[in-house]
Amino acid sequence: MSLFLSIHQAPGISEEEVAAYGPEVAKGVHATFRHLFANSDSGYIATLYEADSEDAVREEFERVGFPVDMITEIDVEFDAAKLNQATA
Repeated sequence: MSLFLSIHQAPGISEEEVAAYGPEVAKGVHATFRHLFANSDSGYIATLYEADSEDAVREEFERVGFPVDMITEIDVEFDAAKLNQATA
């Protein structure tokens, strides 16, 4: 399984509207939801999914009915501790 970052533009979307997708997202038919970051003022949404392929993530968004602008596979990941270790 790989990690995939998706970017969405949904100007004016509220936290309640995002949460309304929760039950379908939780089913994780084609890809497994890991995290969401959003700014409701700008409508910028970034999500992190685990899946076998980018196509699987795209299928998951189609199934849920939420538009996606970009999906990219994550092949390098640093948390704060790893970054500090790498730069020490």
